[in-house]
Amino acid sequence: MGLLSSSVSIIRYKVEGNLKPPVLETIANSLKEYAIIEIDGDSSERTVGWTSYDDPFNPDFERSSFVIGNYLVFSLRIDKKAIASKIIKKHYSLEAAKRLAESGRQYLSRNEKKMIKDKVISILNLRIPATPNIYDLIWNYEESYLWFFSNLKSANEELETLFSKSFKCSLIRIFPYTLADLMMNFSDTERDILSNLSPADFTE
Repeated sequence: MGLLSSSVSIIRYKVEGNLKPPVLETIANSLKEYAIIEIDGDSSERTVGWTSYDDPFNPDFERSSFVIGNYLVFSLRIDKKAIASKIIKKHYSLEAAKRLAESGRQYLSRNEKKMIKDKVISILNLRIPATPNIYDLIWNYEESYLWFFSNLKSANEELETLFSKSFKCSLIRIFPYTLADLMMNFSDTERDILSNLSPADFTE
């Protein structure tokens, strides 16, 4: 889901950790290091990485600025290849029949079946293009807050993992509990009370 879409879903995070100075250079180097890698023509099934907000299909952070005032704007891209099960079944059947004809046997072992299926999937992955999914984000690095424009569980999990790997900082998702914990200087006793609270039901 894009930053300028007519309707958006947003998850807010607190960024925990310190970036090595100079901060912008550190971030730029990390974006380049963990930029999305194309898998079209490759046997890989999926890939995850950073890409430019301005040109998400050409993740060139050398030519595309990601800094707007105190904000950093770039995108998470997840490319996946999806092969219909019926296509896999068709090519597996053809390959299995060929293997049986060559060997003169009537049955294949479990390991042979698995090897044939893996080979079929690998060959098909070489032929089909990956489907890109792009999720924009805004990062206020001075105030250590980040807004991610998707509430998909899988996308947020990929963001949290790649962000930690790239910048050596962790993301804390902001919701009522974490907001209270971050804003208030709770004692251990008060924090235990907070953790044991349950939502109130205001419906009749």
